Amino acid sequence: MKYAIVESGGKQYKAVEGEPIEVDRLPVNAGDKVGLERVLMLVDGEEITVGTPTVSGIQVNTTVMDHFKGPKLIIFKYSPKKRIRVKSGHRQQYTRLMVDVIGKPGETRKAVKAEKAEAPAETKAETRAEAEKKVEKKEAAAKEKKAEKAPAKKEAAKKTEKTPAKKEAAKKTEKAPAKKTSASSSKGKKTSSTKTTKK
Repeated sequence: MKYAIVESGGKQYKAVEGEPIEVDRLPVNAGDKVGLERVLMLVDGEEITVGTPTVSGIQVNTTVMDHFKGPKLIIFKYSPKKRIRVKSGHRQQYTRLMVDVIGKPGETRKAVKAEKAEAPAETKAETRAEAEKKVEKKEAAAKEKKAEKAPAKKEAAKKTEKTPAKKEAAKKTEKAPAKKTSASSSKGKKTSSTKTTKK
């Protein structure tokens, strides 16, 4: 894999052939060709070239894809005792560049795209097949779990058969409060009888 570390707008980016990079906005139109000349390091397979400070004779040729804004940032300044609350927002402007060629000026890119295009098609088919196998395994595991849970349900049904005993106990507790009410009513009668005797 061939890539370079490039400086643009005082920041460093890793530029890989055939992949886009996002740099601070450049004053160019979409579709224009831009050459990034400040190459700090070049890696071509196992061959590494480090610049002092830049690699001479190497340029990164790019094509401007589009201009876009980054995510919104909220800036909130707050001073509690002075009642200062200032809220503002910011969206950074960026330019998306497609890296065409890394090399000497005028150099063209080698035909690596054809090989890369075939490989993803094969890997996609393989990944789909693997995903289908995983889904089948999960379904089989789910069926096994359901089969294990079925006997447990039968046991739960047996436990629910014991509920009539609980119902009988509930009936007994309902009768007990009725006895208490009769006892309290008899006390009420005694008190009423004592009142009558005093008169």
